Amino acid sequence: MPQDAARAKGLEVVFSPDAIAARLDELASEIAQRNFERLLVVAVLKGSFVFAADLLRAMHRVGLEPEVDFLTLSSYRKSTTSSGQVEILRDLDLDVIDRNVLLIDDVLDSGRTLAFAKDLISARGAKSISTCVLLDKQTQRAVDLVPDFRAFACPEVFVVGYGMDVAHRYRELPYVGRIVTNAM
Repeated sequence: MPQDAARAKGLEVVFSPDAIAARLDELASEIAQRNFERLLVVAVLKGSFVFAADLLRAMHRVGLEPEVDFLTLSSYRKSTTSSGQVEILRDLDLDVIDRNVLLIDDVLDSGRTLAFAKDLISARGAKSISTCVLLDKQTQRAVDLVPDFRAFACPEVFVVGYGMDVAHRYRELPYVGRIVTNAM
């Protein structure tokens, strides 16, 4: 069903809803095995909001009870390529001092956004900072960064859906897809 609907939108499914759901249950178990005390999950918005919500529910199913906060960063704006400059659009509400922080982001590609978030939270006194990404793009990084947890390795293609967008479109899709025709 998703592939036919995706084709109608000019998209190709890269990761299906079923594959995502199964992997998130495994990922939650991997995170639980770390036995983080006083865990604070920080979702890097906007692209990670669907992934973060589904992962948090999976974490609940394995017995985790983290606090949650949000950080909105941007290096893309309406483009499909990073500007190289990371901006804070919305800062954290909660204090991170002496907390184990799990940063959740949608895509790790250049690494600039996640490195910026790690540095910011480290400077504010976090006890530990781990990273979790939906997609680990197999691409040249601008910074040396390897995620602590990842749902999927992803080819070097621009992806949309499952919270990720291009010019604020496609976030609602239940799968990760790539644009194969001029659907914009």
